[in-house]
Amino acid sequence: MQCSLTKCSEGAIITPSHDHVEVRAFHLSQKDQQKLQASWNIDGEAIFHSTCWHKLCKAVKGESSEIVLSHLETKMILEAEKTAEFHDSMEKLKEETERIATMIKTARYCIAFTGAGISTAAGIGDFRGKDGKWTNMDKKKEYGTKGVKKSRPPISSYRPTYTHEALQKMVEMGLIKHVISQNCDGLHRLSGIPSERLSELHGNCYIEKCEKCGTRYERKFSHRTVSVGHKALVRPQPCHKCHINHRTGGICEKEECEGYLMNTIINFGDFLEDSVLNGAKAEALKADLVFCLGSTLQVIPANMLVEMGQKPTRLILCNRQVTPYDSVCCQKEEGATDPNGCRVFGDCDDLMGGVMLNILGPEGVLEWEQLRPERMKLYDQMREDQINYMQML
Repeated sequence: MQCSLTKCSEGAIITPSHDHVEVRAFHLSQKDQQKLQASWNIDGEAIFHSTCWHKLCKAVKGESSEIVLSHLETKMILEAEKTAEFHDSMEKLKEETERIATMIKTARYCIAFTGAGISTAAGIGDFRGKDGKWTNMDKKKEYGTKGVKKSRPPISSYRPTYTHEALQKMVEMGLIKHVISQNCDGLHRLSGIPSERLSELHGNCYIEKCEKCGTRYERKFSHRTVSVGHKALVRPQPCHKCHINHRTGGICEKEECEGYLMNTIINFGDFLEDSVLNGAKAEALKADLVFCLGSTLQVIPANMLVEMGQKPTRLILCNRQVTPYDSVCCQKEEGATDPNGCRVFGDCDDLMGGVMLNILGPEGVLEWEQLRPERMKLYDQMREDQINYMQML
């Protein structure tokens, strides 16, 4: 990769030994791209050495006269700062994976906490990243079509990532006792994590529940694939909290009930389900190590779970953006050389590759990774009913 700063002082090329930053501002015309201090692409994207990016940020704040910015580029940097994605060097990543693996292996009760960032490698967008859902909505509102990026494929086409599979393997090995997730994409369940080892705080688009008796149904198809004609048989009922209709068009299969089925998705304005949240709290209280992956930890009350466990709090955190809990990872006990936790900036799959190498060993991880094609076939089989169902609509 090449640093986008025209007058890069780090040798222009971003090597694995460099920390780097990926940013996105807004769409540029070819004319706008001229006479800028950085080479922004047409979508307003750029990659910098971390040191080069910090120079630009200082210039924007007037803390440095080394770089003189135009009004347009100042505006771009301020916009890009909101969703900047940071990546540690591969050298640091390697060092940290060894320590993280040791922490997981020696923990008495390690739990995982996951966010949208673990599913980006599957093709599912996150929320606050440079290409995230809320980011795109904000940019469209601010800049119109200049901020828009292409839509994504249907959710039925997504498959578990390396991180999903690694977590499933560690649950299977007993190293991770429970997974708490903010994701509703169904990929944790598809990867094979048992429902009793999983708390899906924001629901699962493959799970329906009866609004009358509470019975839950796990489907091979997403509730979003129910036909319009079928939905028309059930009167929509907008939720009084989020104002969105949760009814899927399905009917409870219990003869004595026959209540309407609802999706389990938690929208903005909805409260988390008490049973799900209470189950997650019970697991969080037992934790002496929390392995947090792909979350910016900004959503309440979910983010509070990571500090609810045994003291001192030991938090391992990997994502690409700053969070309110970064300092928690770096806290040290008196006289200790290493922090209680660990903070890594980067892609979850890159981190998990190193962690699994240290947990399974070279031969073990190779054998496990070579079985991924077989696992992919199984995932396809498990989603096949959904594909066939959609073709009949």
